Amino acid sequence: MTHGILNKVMTSKIEISHKTIIFTLVLLASIWLVWQIRDILFFLFIAFIIMSGLRPMVDFLERRKVPRILAIIVIYFGLISLFIVTVASFIPTLVIQFTHFAQSLPGVLEKILPNGTVDFTQMSQQIAPIGQNIVKVTINIFSNFITIVTILVFVFYFLIERKYAHKTLVGFMGEVSANRIMTVLERIENRLGMWIQGQIILMVVIGVLTYIGLLVLRIDFALPLAILAGLLEIVPNIGPIISAVPVIMVALATSPVLALSVIGLFIIVHQAENNFIVPFVMKKSVGLSPLITIFALMVGGKLAGIAGAVLAVPIVLVVQEILNAYQEAPKE
Repeated sequence: MTHGILNKVMTSKIEISHKTIIFTLVLLASIWLVWQIRDILFFLFIAFIIMSGLRPMVDFLERRKVPRILAIIVIYFGLISLFIVTVASFIPTLVIQFTHFAQSLPGVLEKILPNGTVDFTQMSQQIAPIGQNIVKVTINIFSNFITIVTILVFVFYFLIERKYAHKTLVGFMGEVSANRIMTVLERIENRLGMWIQGQIILMVVIGVLTYIGLLVLRIDFALPLAILAGLLEIVPNIGPIISAVPVIMVALATSPVLALSVIGLFIIVHQAENNFIVPFVMKKSVGLSPLITIFALMVGGKLAGIAGAVLAVPIVLVVQEILNAYQEAPKE
């Protein structure tokens, strides 16, 4: 009898061991698959965030008897036109100012380092074409046209198919499960939409603060440079640094003291942004505490660089809503 019990225990252990191995293999295969298609998932997540921000406008137009596809096209056209006009307004100015800076830099350095051994004439010849090259750099930044179009296509179809999501889920998993998933999905969409609104507020606030500071310092072309600072606010930590570079160059072409003043201005704005503005806006818009917001930005930047910092808060929002739904689910 004892021998039979031992055999049953051993058999049970072997069976559990097999299940564990299969589960482990499936888990590893899933992780491998996710890693292989991580770029696609990244694009899908960005598209989902953008869809969450645009959906209220599409639904509003659709309620006004505008066909959904036409509503999406109108919104696309308006946003793309606004972006093109905004970018076109400051790129020519930056080219002119940077060219002026490149031509003036040798003279500025010669005043700062009168006894230096730098060949300022040769430097001038090498730096002069840089102004024209800004256009090429700008084109290179937006050269990944296929990626942008792919994301926009994903957003387009997300917006079209969103109204049929509940019906599709019911067909796959039944009414009860579909209702639960739709509840979580709507919560996630609402919070991501609020996050996008918060980002727009941040861009406007940083742009206005920068514009006021540049006006006080009497920097030429303050408006386009402030617009650039506002647009780059979408990139946490790195954005303010990138936006400061052309302003410093413009100021340095006038005087080193003015350039130092610009550096001080951007340090103040950057510190205010990190410690007060971003946590406060995120708290009001998406309900995240300042501590969690700062921590998420730091972890996201550490793990995935700029992209991780940009998507850190949205990922936290998604995870938070999924965990809330799990805790609220009825226990069987």
